[in-house]
Amino acid sequence: MKVKPQILGMEPYKPGKPMEEVKRELGLTEVHKMASNENPYGASPAVQEAIKKMAEQPQIYPDGYATDIRGAVAAHLNVLPSQLIFGAGSDEVILMLCRAFLTPETNTVMATPTFSQYKHNAVIEGAEIREVPLRNGRHDLTSMLDQIDENTRIVWVCNPNNPSGTYTTQAEFESFIKQVPDDVLVVSDEAYIEYVTAEDFPNTLSYLETYPNVMILRTFSKAYGLASLRMGYGVASESLISALDPVRPPFNTTTMAQYAAAAALGDQVFIEDCRQKNREGLNAFEKFCEEKGFSYLPSQTNFLLMNTGVSGDAMFDELLKKGVIVRSGEALGFPHSIRVSVGTEEQNQIFLKAIDECLKENNLS
Repeated sequence: MKVKPQILGMEPYKPGKPMEEVKRELGLTEVHKMASNENPYGASPAVQEAIKKMAEQPQIYPDGYATDIRGAVAAHLNVLPSQLIFGAGSDEVILMLCRAFLTPETNTVMATPTFSQYKHNAVIEGAEIREVPLRNGRHDLTSMLDQIDENTRIVWVCNPNNPSGTYTTQAEFESFIKQVPDDVLVVSDEAYIEYVTAEDFPNTLSYLETYPNVMILRTFSKAYGLASLRMGYGVASESLISALDPVRPPFNTTTMAQYAAAAALGDQVFIEDCRQKNREGLNAFEKFCEEKGFSYLPSQTNFLLMNTGVSGDAMFDELLKKGVIVRSGEALGFPHSIRVSVGTEEQNQIFLKAIDECLKENNLS
């Protein structure tokens, strides 16, 4: 059996341990998962009703065109339905883009550290990966421009960026897109846009008519609370969507996900409430860092990357013992940091109490 040589030695994506497994291993009765950037408030109550309704006919294939959610998203964004493509999470749209555009003769440009699936899927296609280090935790768009040549097919801008939480401003993005060649696709991955409060965040939708080489990625996995149902989408020019659509697997999004997403999208009051509570949680985390003298990267997401000055793995282990699951920065390119997702007010206080105890117990406070 001969698989692609570039796949040999690749590591599959490794999610964190389930909470029940952590409880068993450490003998804990209570565990708080604050590692995966999930919405701690779940989804809109309207989602439950949609799921109950669609659970009655599991034997019927889903609508391959995703008509209802397509129409709902198009109306919400004020774009044409034909400007949308849907996937099992925005991850699948990333996979489709790499499959459609990248070959061993091409290259793709991205920041580092950034969302891992850009590189992962590009490696599978055998493309050259050109990574540009973040500068002060932010995309270095000038250096990314320098990496583009006649063989570049995709440039990825994760905005806000995961795992740093930082963002590219309207002025920065506009200057960048003006200088990218017309035949190079620029992907603005906006998985966390519902949490953004910065006034100078780019309105990328306004660029679609002028720049047909722009694609915007968004998801229902974060603020909308549908991570388990897997629903994301891309927005682009009609010509780009038409060229990409043949790559999309048939019936790739489930009926339940489609109807749940439409219900979630219709409850913007819930989203606004989550945005406000998230900002309050971030403010509490930032205040803690300032009191302890920790550096951190200001975030426009639902997580904060904080530098505790010690090994991210060590801090992860200490917090785990106290029933709090965070993400070690060592695997994310920030070896002395942890990435903590904003939880409910109660969870946030539990985390802050736990990390304060860890610091005192290890004489680090």
